[in-house]
Amino acid sequence: MVSLAPSAAIGVLVVVIAVYALLYVRARRRGIQQGATRIARCSAGHLFTSTVIPGASFRAIRLGSSRYQHCPVGNHMALVSWVDPSTLTPEQRAAAAAVRDSRIP
Repeated sequence: MVSLAPSAAIGVLVVVIAVYALLYVRARRRGIQQGATRIARCSAGHLFTSTVIPGASFRAIRLGSSRYQHCPVGNHMALVSWVDPSTLTPEQRAAAAAVRDSRIP
């Protein structure tokens, strides 16, 4: 097991906290609220809602602005990206709201 000197451990902790703080600020500037529900579209075109917690992905592999995760509509793994709700029709927003991914991000 690797043990760090106390000063090195504190340095690592500071870097981790700084990275999470930057992710949080970036997400807030993009309009993403912590624990918010957003509309997502998978690579097959299915719409659903998913919970967003900046800096946390327990059920998805983050790939830049997209994620590789389970699509609850088609019951398959797919590349998923967030959708701006203003670009959707009311029917599409209602369809997305009807299908919710797990509450775990």
